Amino acid sequence: MPAPPIPPFPHAGELAALGTAGCWVLTALSFEAAGKRIGSLTVNLLRLPMAIALGAGAGWFLRGQALPLDASGHAWLWLSISGLVGFTFGDLCLFRAFVVIGPRLSTLMMALAPPLTVVIGWWLLGEVLSPRNLLGMTLTVFGVGWAVLERRRSGTAEHATPAATRNIGWGVLLGLGGALGQAGGLVLSKLGMGEYDPFAATQIRVLAGTAGYLVLFTLLGRWGRVVYALGERRALGHTAIGAFFGPFLGVSLSLLAIRYTATGVAASLMATTPILIIPVVVLLGKERVGPGGWLGAGLAVLGVVLLFD
Repeated sequence: MPAPPIPPFPHAGELAALGTAGCWVLTALSFEAAGKRIGSLTVNLLRLPMAIALGAGAGWFLRGQALPLDASGHAWLWLSISGLVGFTFGDLCLFRAFVVIGPRLSTLMMALAPPLTVVIGWWLLGEVLSPRNLLGMTLTVFGVGWAVLERRRSGTAEHATPAATRNIGWGVLLGLGGALGQAGGLVLSKLGMGEYDPFAATQIRVLAGTAGYLVLFTLLGRWGRVVYALGERRALGHTAIGAFFGPFLGVSLSLLAIRYTATGVAASLMATTPILIIPVVVLLGKERVGPGGWLGAGLAVLGVVLLFD
């Protein structure tokens, strides 16, 4: 495997990964508000064309090209596969898992994304983490899982439906698919991006993900819901905010992160979104976080410190 490029300043990759996690906090809040009005699956489709438009504007301003037409065939192939794996397969599995087993177990399943990224990154890219990084990843993942469990205990209880109870195995598989999609999408992005511009690489991923959702909505016959959603201005506003901080800025920062650090390290830092969202929901008065939640957050922060070699 070729040597990674020299970062423009120390810990550029790690800081970009934390920036990604911060963006995903705003994305989660925005998409939650939009999803309550028009449905999460519709939000997932509409966010992508919005991200394409944002990416085109950024490409024109930064590179003088609205579309990534200068990308190599290698980049188009692997980044397109990455977009289908991450945006279409992974997100579809995750949001279906929310319905089948609820957000608590689904979020816990997503904590498997960093170790899965390490395995896939070793397999496809030959990346090997240092013992310090592995310890940091373990502490971060464990701390995030602990905080998620405590937040759900302190907040509104989730009542499992009989259907959810019967389909627990299917729901766990869906959650695993979501984690696998996120991990695989990240590693495949690094494989395809190389030295290419991260914002332009994000455009390719989003274009492929959009194509996947177009096929999916056609097969499911969901276009009526999209037409209805286009009349919901408030939901579209929330979706636009989420599109900016999610598939445009957040994903671009994630590709910048994996350019300058190992994918496993980047995935672990990106997984801190449930930790970063705790102060937000507390300040907004939406949740009360118990001592266990704060202890889990502290453990995750310790893991983050260890990930900054």
